[in-house]
Amino acid sequence: MGKRNEDSTTEYTGANRVLRSEFVQEMKNRREDGSFREMIDDWRWIFSYSKRYKKIIVLYTIMGIAGSTLGLVSAVVSKYMIDIVVGRKTEQLWLLALLMISSMLLSLLFTCLVSRISTRIYVYVNNDIQADIFDKIMDSDWQSLSAYANGDLLNRFSEDVSTVANNAVSWIPTLIIDLYSFLASFAVILYYDATMALIALISAPVLLFASRFIMRRMRYYRTRLREVTSDVMAFETDVFYHMDTIKSFGIANLYGRGMRSQQEKYKEATLKSNAFDIKAHVFTNLTGTVVSLVAFGYCLARLWSGAISFGTMTLFLQQRSELSGHFNSLVGIFPNMLSSSVSASRIRELTELPRERHDPESVREMERYAKRGFSIRVEDLEFAYDERGDVVEGGCLRADPGEIVALIGESGAGKTTLMRLILGLIFPENGSVKLCPAGSADPGQEETGWDVNADVRAFFSYVPQGNSILAGTVEENLRMVKEDASDAEIRQALELACAWEFVSALPDGVKTKLGERGHGLSEGQAQRIAIARAILRGAPVLLLDEATSALDNHTQEMVLKNIMRSDPRRTVLVTTHRSAVLKLCSRIYKVSGGTLTQQDPDAVGSVHDDLQQ
Repeated sequence: MGKRNEDSTTEYTGANRVLRSEFVQEMKNRREDGSFREMIDDWRWIFSYSKRYKKIIVLYTIMGIAGSTLGLVSAVVSKYMIDIVVGRKTEQLWLLALLMISSMLLSLLFTCLVSRISTRIYVYVNNDIQADIFDKIMDSDWQSLSAYANGDLLNRFSEDVSTVANNAVSWIPTLIIDLYSFLASFAVILYYDATMALIALISAPVLLFASRFIMRRMRYYRTRLREVTSDVMAFETDVFYHMDTIKSFGIANLYGRGMRSQQEKYKEATLKSNAFDIKAHVFTNLTGTVVSLVAFGYCLARLWSGAISFGTMTLFLQQRSELSGHFNSLVGIFPNMLSSSVSASRIRELTELPRERHDPESVREMERYAKRGFSIRVEDLEFAYDERGDVVEGGCLRADPGEIVALIGESGAGKTTLMRLILGLIFPENGSVKLCPAGSADPGQEETGWDVNADVRAFFSYVPQGNSILAGTVEENLRMVKEDASDAEIRQALELACAWEFVSALPDGVKTKLGERGHGLSEGQAQRIAIARAILRGAPVLLLDEATSALDNHTQEMVLKNIMRSDPRRTVLVTTHRSAVLKLCSRIYKVSGGTLTQQDPDAVGSVHDDLQQ
C-alpha cells in the first residue's frame, strides 16, 4: 500500500510525511496513477448488492442509533444516581433506578437485534455475491479461466467475497452510528464542562498516533504468520494428496523431517508475533494510562474544588473512553473501505472474464435430429493456446453415427486439446468444428451442421482422462448427469460399463459412499463408473479420452462393444494408445508434429508400434 522502499515499508510523501497515514498515502498514489476511479467503480459494484437490502440496512442504522442513544441515557442517569446516593437525596432514586434499568435492558435488546440483523444481511449479501460469482465462473470461457490457479479462485470466492459482504453491509451504517455516537458523547461532556470535552477530544488522536507504529509492526508479524501458516497448509495438502507415492517410495521419513521443519518455522513466527503482542499491549496500556491519569487528575482537581460532582466525574471518565473508541472506529472505516475495494477488484476480474459461446436456437433445431445421431466434422483446423505456435494445424476429422473413431498420438501431441475443441471449450483460430445430422431430409443442413458451443454440449457425453469420480455415493455420481434416472436405468448403465458386478458387491451397492476421487476404488473401477455415467446421459456423441486405459483388453473390448450395441446410432471418438481399441475402430487419426492425419485402419500394428516408440 503506497510506494514501497527497499525494506518494504510505506514511503510517505508530501504533507503525509507528518500525518504518516497509509490510507491517505494510498489515496494519494491512486490519484497520481489514475486508479482512484477504479476504486469508485469497485464501490459502485459493492453497493449494487447492498442496495438490494436498503430497507433493512436503514432499519439496522436506526436501531444502532437508538441503541447508542439508550446507552448514553443510561450513562447520564447513572451520573444522577451517583450524585443522589452521595448526597443522600433518595426522593427520586427509585425512579432513576427504574429509568436506568429500562435503558440498559432496551440498549441490550437493540444491541442483540442489531447483531441479528447485521448477520442476516451479511449472509444474504455473501450468498448473493457467491451465487452470482459461481454462475459467472461456471459460464466463463474455459481458456481464460484456466489462467487462474484453483487456490486463487477459491481464495477470491471465499475470503474476498466475505470481505466485500462485510463492508457492503456495515460501511454506511457503521459510519453513521459511530459518527452519531462520537458527536453525542462529545456533546454530553461539553454540556457539563468545555475543558473536559477538550481533554476527551484530544485523548482520542493522542492514543491513535501513539499506536500507529505498533499497528504497522503488528501488521508485519500478522502477515508473516499468515504466510507461514499457508506454507504449512500447502505442505500438508501436498503430502496427503500424494500419500500413495510417498509410501510406495518409502520416503515417509523425508517428509516427516520436512513437516518438522515447517513446524519450526511456524513456532518461530508465532513466538515472535506473541512477543511483539506483549510489548505492544504493555506500551498501549501505559500510553492509555498516562492519558487516563491526565483526565483523572483534572477531574479530581475539579471535584476537589467543588466545580463538579462525583457523578459528573464518573460520566466524564466513562464518556472519554467511549469517545476514544468511536474515534478509532471511525478512522478504521477507511482502511476497511480500501481493503474491500481491493477484494471487489479481484472478484470483478472474474466476473469480467469472457463468457462461453451460447446458441440456444441451434439446440432447438438439433433436437429434431438427435435420434438419428450426429457426425463430428473437423475441417481445416488451426489452433494454438498462445503465441508459442500451433498445437494442431490444417487437420480434418470425421466420425459418423455407428462408428468408433480413434485419435492417437504421443503424449502432449494435442489429443486432449482436440477433445476440448470438439466440446466447444476452446475454439480454433481457423477452420471449423461442427455436429452434422445423420440422414437429414435437408441435404444442405447435413453438410453445414452446427458449430459447437456451450449449448451444443447437451448432445455430448464425455469421459476425461484421470479419475473423475466425486465424493458421494455411486448412485449420486451417476445421477448427476440424469437426475430423474430410474434404478433400472442406473443398473443398465453399470452393466454396459461392466461395473455392475463389483458395484453390487460393495457394502451398500449403488448407495455405497465413495471418498474424494473415488477413494476405495481401483483406477479401473473408477473408469468404469465414469463410463457408466456417460452411458446413462444417453447423448448421441460419446467422447472417451484415454477412458479405458486402466482396463484389461478383454474388459475394454467388451465395454466398447456394449456401448455400440446399446445405441447403434451413437458416435464414439476415443483417444487411446491400446491396439485392442484400434481394431474396433472404423477410422484412425493421428496427431503428430502439430498435424492431424488419417491412418490406414488395416495398418493397426504399425500404428501401435509407432505409438510405443
